[in-house]
Parts: sequence; C-alpha cells; structure tokens
Amino acid sequence: MGNQLFQLASGSATSVDLVRRSLAAIEVSQPTLNAFRVVLAEQALADAAAADRTRAAGTDVSRLPLLGIPIAVKDDVDVAGVPTRFGADGEVRVAEADSEVVRRLRAAGAVIVGKTNTCELGQWPFTSGPAFGHTRNPWSREHTPGGSSGGSAAAVAAGLVAAAIGSDGAGSVRIPAAWTHLVGIKPQRGRISTSPLREAFNGITVNGVLARTVSDAALVLDAASGNAPGDLHTPPAVTVSDYVSRAPGPLRVAVSTKFPFTGFRARLHPEIRAALEGVADQLSQLGHSVIHADPDYNLRMSWNFLARSTSGIPEWMDRLGPGVTWDKRTQANARMGWLLSQNTLRKARAHEATTQQRIGWIFNLADVVLAPTTAMPPPRVDAFDELGGMATDRMMIQACPVTWPWNLLGWPSINVPAGFTSDGLPIGVQLMGPANSEPLLVSLAAALEAINGWATRQPDTWWVSPPPTGTDPRPGFTPNLTAPDSVTGQVA
Repeated sequence: MGNQLFQLASGSATSVDLVRRSLAAIEVSQPTLNAFRVVLAEQALADAAAADRTRAAGTDVSRLPLLGIPIAVKDDVDVAGVPTRFGADGEVRVAEADSEVVRRLRAAGAVIVGKTNTCELGQWPFTSGPAFGHTRNPWSREHTPGGSSGGSAAAVAAGLVAAAIGSDGAGSVRIPAAWTHLVGIKPQRGRISTSPLREAFNGITVNGVLARTVSDAALVLDAASGNAPGDLHTPPAVTVSDYVSRAPGPLRVAVSTKFPFTGFRARLHPEIRAALEGVADQLSQLGHSVIHADPDYNLRMSWNFLARSTSGIPEWMDRLGPGVTWDKRTQANARMGWLLSQNTLRKARAHEATTQQRIGWIFNLADVVLAPTTAMPPPRVDAFDELGGMATDRMMIQACPVTWPWNLLGWPSINVPAGFTSDGLPIGVQLMGPANSEPLLVSLAAALEAINGWATRQPDTWWVSPPPTGTDPRPGFTPNLTAPDSVTGQVA
C-alpha cells in the first residue's frame, strides 16, 4: 500500500490505474483462486475517478489517508445495493445502506472493489461451500487459506488488493493471516463498529484487518475504527499507526504453548513450535525479557464461548431470511444455539468479568503473550468437504485450538508471519495483549517485521492459469474456465 500511496502522491499512477489493475487481477484469478463473492467493478471505477478528481483539485488529503486505494471487505458487512450473503447459498435481501466500517473506509477515501468469500456464517477455519466452491491459498493451490476470512486473506496475499477487512469471532482474521503469510489484526471489541449490528455474535466477533505489512494494517485499522450510535462497545480512541515506528520495549514476553480445553485433543505441529521459539529468540535479541508462562484457561471458558458463539447463528439465519439453503452443520449449530440462548447465554455473559480477571493475571508477569496462531499448517482445500458436524469440529479444533479465548475476553491480538514449513506453507504466531493494547502490539509487531522483511517474500502466481479439469470440488458443479458473473457485473 505504501508504494500505491507514493504512486498516487507523485502522479506516476492514478486511482483509476490502481483500481483497473486490481479488477484485472481479480478477473484473471477468480476461476482458480476464487477470492471474491461479488466484484463492484462499475462503482469502484466511478469512485476511483472521483478520488482522482479530488486529488487533482488540490484538496488537502491529510484526512483522506486511503484516498484512491483499492480495498476489499468480507461478505458479512453491508455494502449498499449488494446482498450480504455471509457465505450462504440462496437469495438474500439487498443491503439498503453501507455498514459503519464500509462508510468509514469510504470516508477515508478507500475504493471498495468487492466482497470476499467466507464460509457459511463464518463458523469454520476454511473458506468453501456449495454457494461458491473453494477459495484456495495463494501459497498452494491444494490448500485452504483458512477462514472464515479466507477470501480477504487470499485477495491480499495474492496482491489483488493492498488490504482487506475481515471479521474474527474465534480466530477468523488471525487464522487465515497465519496460513497466508499476512499481518492480521483482531482489535479490541468495539474498536471497529459492527453497526448496523449493536454487537456481533454476543460480543465475541469483531471486525479486523488483513494486510502484508504492519504499517498497512495499522493505517486501515485507524481508518476503519470508530463507533456508531447504538454500539454496545465503545473503547477509548487511539491512533495505532502512530506506534508503528516507536520502539516498544523493553518488554516482558510470556511464551505460551498451552491450549484451552476444547473437547478434542490438539497437538502443536513441531515446525510451528520451532517457529514460535524462533520468534521468541528474536524478541530476546531485541532486548525483551522472555519467559514461558500460560494464561489460566479453564473448562468454564469453553462452555461460555460455545453459548455465545452458537447463540448468534439463529440470529444471523433470521437476518438473511428464508431464501437460503443451509448446510446441515449450520442447522445443527443453530439448534444448539437456540437451546443455549434460552438457558445458558445470560450466565455465560455474566462470567466475562471474572474470566478477564483470571486470564488477565498473566499480565502481572508479562506485558505481552506470544503463542501459536494455529496448531497445524493449513489443511488441504477439500479436507472439510462432506464431513459431519462432529468430524468438522474435531478437525477444526485440532488445527485451530488457541485463538478463541481472546474473542471471549474481547482483547486485541495480532498474527504475524513466522516462517514456513518444510513444504513451503506459511506459519503464523500471535501477539496477545490486555484490553486496549493495540498500540503496544503494533509497535512490537513492527519491530519484528523490521528484522524479518516479511513482505519481500511473495507466492508464485499459479492462479493466472486456467484450473485443471476436475479441481472445483463443488457437488454438482463443473470447473468454470471463464470469469463468473460476479467479476463482470455488479452483483453475483
């Protein structure tokens, strides 16, 4: 993004140029990478032309930090005139107005080029479904980019856009960031408004940012941050991009490999463990004190999270309306959510303060917790196909057991790249802080980036070639070797 901003400021490129490049890259990649559910080509080009007129008029653009920059948003936020399908298969109402996060991005000058794919209601750490097929990982055609913000992650990692908005209810920004070599920020609850929803999934889901660099992620986070009337959570305002170039230390860092109780056993992949220790060594070299200590996770947390997360599913199903054909796993989770909303949800929410106090004790020992983002490298793209609910939960937990507690707490966490497996698949680790600690986490992440240069390593562009016959595993579908309607039109 920094290069795009320089091109715009110097006049070597216009916003129309950047948006045309983005749209062309999306069109070429869509049959194989499949990152987008809908592409807003006409509107994006019109907005880009307006951004160019604003710049040409000599307008003070200091309050338009994203002026003319192509950005993507996940298909769980409203964009006026477009259905908010949230991974669902079927007919969904057209949104009447932009959500607050989209409104703020536009107010900062961003050009929204489209809405990215996500699994159904964001429930799982993969991005696929009968409505759109499989979104694939830019680092490997055969692997998932993760989820549920996998379309946003794939779009950024492939260079289709400079940054994208995702949402994170159990790791759905951080997990795909880890599996696609990106910076993924899950901010403090309420930092980015979820309006028109007062809160999302009973307060566990927040909007977040995916980008290639810390500075890009921080800039978009600042532009997207803020509240709307009716928001239930309104943290104190902060400009996190101010901290990208500030030294963070010396800090006390607690390295944690403990997994919270999840019902299924999970083991940390040895190459991820080695990557975690490698980052810990780097932090020591930067002058920080590193210890091994774990947050005090307990069984009640798991039950409270289950109640809050599943209770949000029937609410979203009602919001999308009767025109959707639901996955059987979604239907089962909705039944569980309805039951828990009647009997357990209020108790689960009442325990949040106690949980924050108990987990927060770790910050008497350390300023930041360093932990794996995932327990395993990205699974194969079709690994979750045709699984039942129990088998899906088992595989999901084995791969991603450790991100969800920070959603229950509502505190910020950042995934940063931590290298690659011997097979060339990305590995990520997460920096986890107490309430309102985004400035500290951004500062520390930027210090790590300065010695690693994450953005210099990019995936090979396999997605520019037509997909091999039979690689689209949607039941009843055959591979589409041309761009789908969503690329050439306004609505998919």
